[in-house]
Amino acid sequence: MKSNIALVGFMGTGKTAVGKVLATRLGRRLVEVDAVIEKLAGKTIPDIFRQNGEIAFRELEIQAVKQIVRGRKQVIACGGGVVLNTINTERLRQSGVIVLLTASPGAVLKRTAAVPGSRPLLNVGDPLARIRELMKFRRPFYQRAADITVNTSQLDVAAVADLIIEKLRGS
Repeated sequence: MKSNIALVGFMGTGKTAVGKVLATRLGRRLVEVDAVIEKLAGKTIPDIFRQNGEIAFRELEIQAVKQIVRGRKQVIACGGGVVLNTINTERLRQSGVIVLLTASPGAVLKRTAAVPGSRPLLNVGDPLARIRELMKFRRPFYQRAADITVNTSQLDVAAVADLIIEKLRGS
């Protein structure tokens, strides 16, 4: 196995939840890109979007990924749009394996609705339509980045972690 395991995918596909279980099972440290961004900015992700906009957020994301990939034997839970910048994808690829987590638009809506207002890109009148639109746009970026793909729509967190471990070991 390469040193790091980067979990990428659309919001609500389980990157953080799966990352926690995966890190525990593999004896690795979990690093959340969004948490590093918040630390760099000194404010929350929704505040960054509201006060500075998405471009400023993406610039912070590049800085965070650059910092994170210096570490070894980590499970990296990335933000949903991390693959939009090829520099991020290349840095993640050089430091380890990229695992794409996918889910249906309905599953994403259900999962992201749990904490209203926490997903700035979904603060729109029709969040399901927005999810579909963003997924369609991002799909080729995710597919180009992925070494391994796991659909999480019908699986619980433990089952997803098990499947990733199997695929990493080549079973």
